[in-house]
Amino acid sequence: MTLSRNDLWSLEQYSEKRTDFRKQVIAHKKYRQVLLSEHARVLFEDELTVRYQVQEMLRIEKVFEAAGIQEELDAYNPLIPDGTNWKATLMLEYDDIAERKGALEALIGVEDKVWMQVGDNDKVYAIADEDLERQNDVKTSSVHFLRFELSNEMIQAVKDNATIIAGCDHLALNVDGITLQQEVASSLANDLAA
Repeated sequence: MTLSRNDLWSLEQYSEKRTDFRKQVIAHKKYRQVLLSEHARVLFEDELTVRYQVQEMLRIEKVFEAAGIQEELDAYNPLIPDGTNWKATLMLEYDDIAERKGALEALIGVEDKVWMQVGDNDKVYAIADEDLERQNDVKTSSVHFLRFELSNEMIQAVKDNATIIAGCDHLALNVDGITLQQEVASSLANDLAA
């Protein structure tokens, strides 16, 4: 699934609907995320979260021309799962600037070490930042885009309510595994084809 201009509100319409839509998205995101640590959050994207992001970008940038709207859609549509995967944003969140600087230096490569596991299947490591490189030789970015590609067996196991675990094998963010809440697992199951 991808979004088109027909799926979006005009700036005027969005202004009228924004407060209620924002509440809807916040409630939705509650069951679309996992905290790997106090400072590392994985937010699983879907059509609703991406639509909100696009609407917000159009609002902030006051974009109303067709080419500009299409540019935003082209940038964000790749974040919508396509039935065989989960797509997510990894956010490394530090309020203190000095702490963030040190952490981002220590976390180089973290985006490739985040994994998901369905039932007894092997871990699936993230395919990260397919749009552009988000780190350099001295630090990583505080935001990464991840894709977890699942096999048919894994998809069926998710549909059969198998346990879903998230983790990370990075030395500076070693998370053995966090079992996703049932509400989160159910929400992620909706991202997968039947």
